[in-house]
Amino acid sequence: MADSSQQMSFQAGEAKGQAKEKTSNLIEKASNAAQSAKETVQEAGQQMVARAQGAAEAVKDATGLNK
Repeated sequence: MADSSQQMSFQAGEAKGQAKEKTSNLIEKASNAAQSAKETVQEAGQQMVARAQGAAEAVKDATGLNK
């Protein structure tokens, strides 16, 4: 039968393992959130570029520079 110090050591090891798992999960969630934010910003940037190009074309058309 395990004595109390062995039991305490086992419980400490178990708690350490659980803490590592929780930390790993939090890091993964943070990484996923960062990737999602990056993709959102890239998409917004691409939309802004497309709008700016469209506006430039409209100005060229209006001024006759697009002939």
